[in-house]
Amino acid sequence: NVSNFVSPLWLLAELVVVALAVAYVAWSLFGRQRFAVRFSNVELLDKVAPSRAGWRRHVVSGLFLLALAVMVVAVARPQTEVTVPTEKATLMLAIDTSLSMEATDVDPNRLKAAQDAAVNFIDNLPEKFNVGLVEFAGSAQTLVPPTTDHTRVQRSINKLELREGTAIGDAVDVSLKTIADFTADAELSGDSAPAAIIVLSDGETTVGRPTADAIPLAKEAGVPVWTISFGTPDGVITMPGEFGGEQAIPVPVAPEPLEQLAKDTGGQAYTAESANQLNDVYKELGSAIGDETELSEIGWRWTLAGFALLVVAGGLSTWWFRRMI
Repeated sequence: NVSNFVSPLWLLAELVVVALAVAYVAWSLFGRQRFAVRFSNVELLDKVAPSRAGWRRHVVSGLFLLALAVMVVAVARPQTEVTVPTEKATLMLAIDTSLSMEATDVDPNRLKAAQDAAVNFIDNLPEKFNVGLVEFAGSAQTLVPPTTDHTRVQRSINKLELREGTAIGDAVDVSLKTIADFTADAELSGDSAPAAIIVLSDGETTVGRPTADAIPLAKEAGVPVWTISFGTPDGVITMPGEFGGEQAIPVPVAPEPLEQLAKDTGGQAYTAESANQLNDVYKELGSAIGDETELSEIGWRWTLAGFALLVVAGGLSTWWFRRMI
């Protein structure tokens, strides 16, 4: 598929090819008739211009014209979008550590499964990726600024602890500020790279900045937010009862706010209800964020196609008419 042309003005040369095609059709329809009028002797005309299989002549001519048209496209230097591995990127992992992450609907519990999956995800990232970590519950804070020291990030992930509250909006805001500080320093050193945020949560914002209020901030910064809604509708945690003992509190997953956050910021929303599904999501994220699209010239393909058409046309002409053209 052609997405762009480096020298699109050369495509105007296709008008010349069209003119040649029109001239050929006109000659085929009227040229021989005018030539025939000059001869009253039909037998003499057959000797001077013997009839041949017209369709063969048209096939050869058509192939030559098609080859010219293809060659014109090649000269215009067509480009197509190709996916290539991203050499550098800045990722902020924002992981929910609210009390609901203690639910055991995911074995052994949501937080532990999220920690293991995040550690595995980082293991498979390119070494030059800068990875940072934000934890959020009742507030959000940066535990590790973006760094290529992936082991440091993994150690911090394994030390995450549960706290009250869920501040998704604040988590995005803190992640954006951390990225902005890092990017400013990177630009000074000529080492800037595209950035993205990955938010993993099982609920919706209960404190701080509303999730929706973080959307314009991410859009203004040009940083997509990829979200993972982790857990099942049947999640339950056990809390001390008001009158002693324990009580079960339902903590169903709430994917809708995260889906809207991803959609409106140019990211993508995922859901996972098990550790295996979460690992699969991280694999997809690795492929999506670890690749980028760029334009690549494919003029050589059109040149090769045009050359092949010329060879076929010349071969058929030699076979059928004992001449190249």
